[in-house]
Amino acid sequence: MERLTPKDRGEEVALFRAEVIGSLARREMSRGELAAALREIAAQRFRPPGAAATRRFAVPTLQRWYYALRRGGLAALGPRARTDRGRGRVLAPAERDLLLDIRREHPRASVPLILRTLVADGRLAPRSVSAPTVRRLYREHGLDRRARRDAAQRVRLRWQAERPGALWHGDVCHAGVIVIDGKPHPVRIHALLDDASRYVVALEAHHAEREIDMLGLLVRALRRHGPPDALYLDNGSTYRGDILRTACARLGIALLHARPYDAPARGKMERFWRTLREGCLDFAGNLASLHDVGVRLWAFLDQHYHRAPHASLMGRAPGAVFADAGARLDELDEEKLRAALTVRVRRRGRRDSTVPVDGCDWELDQGFLAGRLVTVARCLVELGDAPWIEHEGKRLVLRPVDPVRNARRRRVALEPVAQKNTAVVFDPAGALLDRAAGRRRKQEDPA
Repeated sequence: MERLTPKDRGEEVALFRAEVIGSLARREMSRGELAAALREIAAQRFRPPGAAATRRFAVPTLQRWYYALRRGGLAALGPRARTDRGRGRVLAPAERDLLLDIRREHPRASVPLILRTLVADGRLAPRSVSAPTVRRLYREHGLDRRARRDAAQRVRLRWQAERPGALWHGDVCHAGVIVIDGKPHPVRIHALLDDASRYVVALEAHHAEREIDMLGLLVRALRRHGPPDALYLDNGSTYRGDILRTACARLGIALLHARPYDAPARGKMERFWRTLREGCLDFAGNLASLHDVGVRLWAFLDQHYHRAPHASLMGRAPGAVFADAGARLDELDEEKLRAALTVRVRRRGRRDSTVPVDGCDWELDQGFLAGRLVTVARCLVELGDAPWIEHEGKRLVLRPVDPVRNARRRRVALEPVAQKNTAVVFDPAGALLDRAAGRRRKQEDPA
């Protein structure tokens, strides 16, 4: 059974005062008897609520408590607020009006800026009023910047996807650094979280926040669980690339982005990061590789997070809720996935029959394409797969350039061009002479 406690600080103080003089208020006493009883109580020591030491109370104070209890009961013994609370007693009426007018005209100005400006202008004496006093004045009149900001914010409603697999959240957590071979390397944890079940569909540790890392995480999640209806991401460059946007469109996944600078809109993901830090990352210690980080992350997920009751799921575990929905693998096959993540770019081949792709040089066997614009295609499902060239409906394989091997290759000698027995007549000057001779003959023989 729960304890019955005072509802607030005022009732706690009233109970204490009633205990001090309560025995006197329950019986009728003459003035002399009351005065003697109050002097007896005034000689005793009491510990007020929240105080660290005991103290005595004067007879007039005890007398005021006595008559207040007789007239109004327990409610009359509570502490009374100051009638000028929040008004700043050190402020003159003219100064108070001046401060209020400035805040109404300039709502974004901070209290230190207002005070500093008024002192510089000579309208306030230095150190005549403190910043907390001015803040209380603004709070009383509803001009506090925080209150105005909160009032301007739109009302937020708690929301959730209708079923597992309808919406996935994606985000990156900065998890400090690890030391590898004496050098510090950053740790960035990429994750995809199902909205309806709070189940983590993918989680990996990397050294960077690149779009290619996000794509690899998404591919492995799609192969394991099938595609979601929508993907909800923030506005970082990791999630704003053309490759991710095109791939989601080809797979039929709606790509959604949160409003800029709106952290509460990403509340579910932020709450998961907090759980991961408190349960795993804050106690990981000194690790030597990303593999060690990943092993601990998945141990935390499999052995605790996915099995633990979740408050937002009415006590059910995320793993159980997600498993009841089942995977949607029938909506995605490998061919469709590879087609969605195949990117194509236009490149001009070099004269030495090589093509640059993502900072690496690739060689093609078709020498006739050297120096020409070609379409280079690459599938990002498996980053180790070689790119290829699409030319006239054909797929031409590219090979990594091996300059050492090329130095030992035999050069094919070109066959000499056969000379024809008859030469082709070509005499520009003679043609001009023939045309001039023809004009002269027409002038001499006009008929």
